[in-house]
Amino acid sequence: MTRLLAFVDIFVESPYMDEVVQELQKLPNMEELYEVTGEFDIVSLVSAEDIEEFRDILKNRIMKIRGVKSTVTSVVLHSHKGPRFAGNNGSSTVSRTVSATIPSPPTSLR
Repeated sequence: MTRLLAFVDIFVESPYMDEVVQELQKLPNMEELYEVTGEFDIVSLVSAEDIEEFRDILKNRIMKIRGVKSTVTSVVLHSHKGPRFAGNNGSSTVSRTVSATIPSPPTSLR
């Protein structure tokens, strides 16, 4: 059966950012975790067997971390593209490699 996926956007009290990230990294259901700019401080992707397990993770794990002020959740209804997209072969496992290239500054700035 397909696992429930939800994006959990997290507002954090600034002095606790590093502690919150460390605690979130320990959660086995934390699939992806990003510190971001913008409206939220952290964007995460959480998986669960069902909505009851997700409720427990949110209420009893994430919201109890010191420094977490509030969350906004978006439950994934269907994946059209991304690392968890099943594609045509029905496989839900996708591996990916991310690389970044930092360009050299223009000659005039060296």
